[in-house]
Amino acid sequence: MQVMKTLIRTIHLWAGLIFGSILVLQGLTGSLLAWHHELDAGLNPGLLRTAPPAGMAAGAPFHAEPRLAAAVLESLVRDPDYGRPDTLFFPETAGEVFVAWYRPAKPASSWEQGVTRQVMVDPASLRVLGERNYGEFGLSRPLLMPTVFHLHRYLIAGETGKLVIAVQGVALFLLTLTGIVVWWPKLTPAAFWHAITVRRGGNLTKFSFQLHRAAGFWTAIPLLVLSVTGVYFNKPDWVKPVINAVSPLSASGKVANASPQGAPRIGLDAAVAAAQARVPQGRVSRVGIPAKPELPFEVRLRQPGELRQGPGATRVSIDAGSGAVLRVIDPLAARGGDWLVSTAFPVHSGEAFGLAGRVLVCLLGLAPLGFFVTGLVVYFKLRRKPATRKARPKADAPLRPAPAPVPAD
Repeated sequence: MQVMKTLIRTIHLWAGLIFGSILVLQGLTGSLLAWHHELDAGLNPGLLRTAPPAGMAAGAPFHAEPRLAAAVLESLVRDPDYGRPDTLFFPETAGEVFVAWYRPAKPASSWEQGVTRQVMVDPASLRVLGERNYGEFGLSRPLLMPTVFHLHRYLIAGETGKLVIAVQGVALFLLTLTGIVVWWPKLTPAAFWHAITVRRGGNLTKFSFQLHRAAGFWTAIPLLVLSVTGVYFNKPDWVKPVINAVSPLSASGKVANASPQGAPRIGLDAAVAAAQARVPQGRVSRVGIPAKPELPFEVRLRQPGELRQGPGATRVSIDAGSGAVLRVIDPLAARGGDWLVSTAFPVHSGEAFGLAGRVLVCLLGLAPLGFFVTGLVVYFKLRRKPATRKARPKADAPLRPAPAPVPAD
């Protein structure tokens, strides 16, 4: 048993040393991303904010009419500087703007971070307020929060960085599990209390050890959840088989239009109206505009009661020829594995638990830094100790007198 615990302690140590710096980066960027929307808007009021419509207070819920969305799209299509976007994000509240997304014509390599052009449009005047390259590294106000996001998910390294972050999520999972084993105290009230508290007095090493151990206990379950949901975002194929084995998942592949490709196409306003008719209580948050004849409109909505805030997680696929509803993904009706998958983002971001959840995720983002620093303090202290200790005589063992000298003849 002692050999096994020593092995687990060694795994915990080296996993922390190898992945510690990346985990610190992930934690700190995650703390900022808990307030992504507010920070981005606060840094860029001229880009992401505008005067609310007449008679509406800034911040009031805003439901964009299908005709308004179509007018925004048409204004962009007519302008040779912009053209037809791939996706159109709708304002969530009064005072926000439409955001048109343009994917790059040439896909990025596996090591390159893909850059998407974002164009912001005033809902009232249809005037373009500005644009930015979402995914481009930079510390300017427009690029700061997008850079934080792409560091958190991609390490600014495209698909390769996405893989590294997924591996790091697995490492966090193993670090937490091995940490629980190393932490496990004797089954007595005194030992348990000592294992979950930090006591006054002692030197830096003792304080660091107690803090590392106690904080590990209090953060273990949230960190396990964050690690699994984080791996799911970057490599869902690593997690879905496990979920599917417990509770089968519904098919989630892409759908195609049922109407003939040569048939006349409906407009954005008709697609939005069809989605709203199918989910009348939902607020449209974005529309994926088909770039190929066989593709439908993909409309995202948020319904009251969804765990996912902001854009929501309700999806309606609309046939681009007939306007018929092809598929509805409703998180409120999801069960089993489908429900579990639908909770991944709101749980990971903390928004599933409201403001308190976001504050908790923000604080948890500081935990890897604390673990890394306290772990290094203890590690370097132990390295300075001699490899072996001199054996001490047992207290109850009698001391043998030295043999008397043999007299010489």
